[in-house]
Amino acid sequence: MTHEMTAAAGTNGGEMQGATHLVPIRVYLTIFSILMILTAVTVGVSFVDLGPANTLVAIVIAVTKMMLVILYFMHVRYSSRLTWAVVGGGFFWLALLLLLTLADYLTRGPGWLHYG
Repeated sequence: MTHEMTAAAGTNGGEMQGATHLVPIRVYLTIFSILMILTAVTVGVSFVDLGPANTLVAIVIAVTKMMLVILYFMHVRYSSRLTWAVVGGGFFWLALLLLLTLADYLTRGPGWLHYG
């Protein structure tokens, strides 16, 4: 136990306070299996010609995998609302940066990229 948890245990009748959630190993193995299946799906979809939807399908799979890692392996699912707000703010900032970059890229005229 850490010093803070030991101190909390002494002041609250012997009960520990703080991050005391225990996640069963079964949950980790399930999430890992889902991540491996999604990785195989990503590889499989890369060999199928879906036209412009290839990028969309790859992004959807990647975002799903990202959310599983953040929620379960980074323990955000079991965290306080403040942690959820910080993570949400980070994703909002990332979305804003990607949106502005994409807006710049899509509004350029033809022939803006010259080699040599």
